[in-house]
Order: sequence, then structure tokens, then C-alpha cells
Amino acid sequence: MAVKIRLSKRGRKKLSLYDIVVADARAPRDGRFIEKLGNYNPNTRPATILLKEESALQWLRKGAQPTNTVRTILSSHGVLLKKHLQLGVDKGAITQEIADQKLEAWQQEKEQRLAKKDNQTAAECKATSPPKPQQVISVTQQETVPPAEQDLKTTTPVPETVVQPGPQQATPPPFPEENSN
Repeated sequence: MAVKIRLSKRGRKKLSLYDIVVADARAPRDGRFIEKLGNYNPNTRPATILLKEESALQWLRKGAQPTNTVRTILSSHGVLLKKHLQLGVDKGAITQEIADQKLEAWQQEKEQRLAKKDNQTAAECKATSPPKPQQVISVTQQETVPPAEQDLKTTTPVPETVVQPGPQQATPPPFPEENSN
């Protein structure tokens, strides 16, 4: 019996949620499964992943084959690296302490990369945000008047009329009266 670690779809249309399950390769996508390992929600930014890493590691060591998407998820959580290092420990190539140190170094490096990426995206957001609105002086307010005309304007005030645009109410054309003969 071939065992796969794959995604099982649930949720609704255009808002899919997935369960990470261990299932027989012949079973349908949303059908029977052996064990549920976690959840995957691709609708959030970043995607939300809940995973039982120890159970996933046990299934990988038993020979379960992950699908491409699940392989990416397991790789991002370090489960595939744990499996690789544990195989080295089992064969006697490295000790358990060295394997733990390598895994810890990988996790710290990953955290640094994520922190750096978060700082870059924050800087990009600030750089691409629109500038704050500034006071704009229209050309009509900056009207330049020669000095001779300035005296006239200051001595004789001209009343300004302000026209407010409003709804235009046009009367409908009269209907011709019907002759009821």
C-alpha cells in the first residue's frame, strides 16, 4: 500500500482551506485518510500553516511520500532537514549533538532571513506610499496685478457674486391635449 502525505480540501468556494493528511494513494482527495497532520490556509498573508512536525517526521521515516505542495510546506518547517539529519545519525555519519546544532543553526538563519525580508517589505511600503497632501495654491489665487491697477482695486471694492451650481429643474414640455371626440 502506497501512503501519501497530501492536502485534503475543505472550506467553501473561493475560500479553500486544506488539511494536511496521511492517506492511501488510491483514496480520493477528500476521502478516507489515516491521520490528520495539520492545516494549511493559503488565503492569509503569509499563509497560515499548523503542523504536527513529529508525526510528519515519523510518517516520512516510514516511507510516506509527500506531494509537491506538502513537500514545500515540510521543507519550510524544517521537517525534511530533520529527516535528513536523523538518517545521518542512524547510519553513524554524525552524532545527535551535531545534528541538533545544524538544525538550530538552520532555524536561526531562517529567522534572520524572515526578519530581513520583513524590514525590506516595510521599507518598500513606506517608499511606495503616496506623499501626504500639501497645500496647493491655484493659479487664480496667484493673480498678478500691475501696481497701477492695485490702487484701483484697493480703493474701489468690486462685489463678487458666487454662483452655486445646483440641480437644474427644467419644466417638462406640455403635452398636447387630446381631443376626446
